[in-house]
Amino acid sequence: MVGRHVAVFGGGYIGLVTGACLAELGHRVVVRDINPEKIQLLRSGDIPIYEPGLSDMIARNKERLTFTLDAQHALDDAEIVYVCVDTPPSASGDADLSRVWAVVKSLADASHLRAVVMKSTVPVGTGTRVRAAMDAAGLAHVGYASNPEFTAEGTAVRDFLHPDRIVIGAFDEPTARLIQELHQGVDGPVVVMDVLSAEMVKLASNALLATKISFINEVATLCEKTGADVEHVARAVGLDHRLGHHFLRPGIGWGGSCFPKDSEALRQLASNTGYHLQLLSAVIEVNNLQKRRAIQKLKDELGTLAGARVALLGLTFKPGTDDMREAPSTVLAARLLAEGAEVRCWDPMGRPGATEPWLSTSRHATPELAVEGADAAIVVTEWPQLKEVDWARAASVMRRPVLFDGRNLLDPADMRTLGFTYMSVGRP
Repeated sequence: MVGRHVAVFGGGYIGLVTGACLAELGHRVVVRDINPEKIQLLRSGDIPIYEPGLSDMIARNKERLTFTLDAQHALDDAEIVYVCVDTPPSASGDADLSRVWAVVKSLADASHLRAVVMKSTVPVGTGTRVRAAMDAAGLAHVGYASNPEFTAEGTAVRDFLHPDRIVIGAFDEPTARLIQELHQGVDGPVVVMDVLSAEMVKLASNALLATKISFINEVATLCEKTGADVEHVARAVGLDHRLGHHFLRPGIGWGGSCFPKDSEALRQLASNTGYHLQLLSAVIEVNNLQKRRAIQKLKDELGTLAGARVALLGLTFKPGTDDMREAPSTVLAARLLAEGAEVRCWDPMGRPGATEPWLSTSRHATPELAVEGADAAIVVTEWPQLKEVDWARAASVMRRPVLFDGRNLLDPADMRTLGFTYMSVGRP
């Protein structure tokens, strides 16, 4: 395979993983970002995000992977441009595409390009509008493709190199073939389709995964009311080959950069067409309620949260990442503070911003220190370190040994033997 020259616009999570993996495949890659501090860190070998395997991959490919603030420098030798900028929700609920359009505008003089590839998650129909803008700018000869990402934080490098599928949506066959050739060495089937369908695949995939989580959380609530055990139920349901066991783990709800944003984006897309996605609306509502149900359980046990000291064990939206975006811990911390509780926190990787609710909480180096003197603790993120905690000692230093296991991480019988008032999700 002949290595291509690729420019990746956006040095965030997806941009860095995309750039590093393309360099690993033998391509020469320039990652461009507008944040000077981020580019300086990357040039010095420091990676501003935590993702297993990413730092080593970037170091291994330093001869093929460079970083710049200059859009023109990124474009100079590029054959293919990847758009990996973020598309956050706007005030109306629609995706904010201002960064996407800034990239498209910067391509006006790059007539040497062969293709522009959209990796950012965008509303269905965006590719058609970008194609029209490129045509108007004299870039009709430059191909356009949608190549949505399906990487999960904590396994993103593996997911890129060994994906379930590579989705390529293109307006013409040569462009689709070019992007397919770019992925030579990736261990996964290629699915080629039209651009509109490719844009829909990403939103639909994440919405379906979110639906499975909200569904098992609804079942967990019903299990609590009937005495059934959701762990047994989910295990048996997942053995059905038509359903599978993935994403059938009950807990305090989903978060992160994709599920909340993509579910809302799909719902907003439907609303803009005059159609109401009733199922997806219910999925989102269940997820929002799940976090508040955890707070209510503590209130029922303690009587009041006013003056109570509560420890949040885990802050990131999932283990194996430092990502705090849309993490359930943010809602839990805010609700606890609103109820008058003191909030103590532990997480090995999470870096809460200098904003509320985190300014009103305290951080502690270990789970044992976080629970010291606490009236209750909540397992928020299923970090493996929590299985290694000396829970007998933890119970002895708590003011009241009340534990709500929001991820069903620990054994109920063991925790009760150690003296805990132990609660979990969907288990009797």
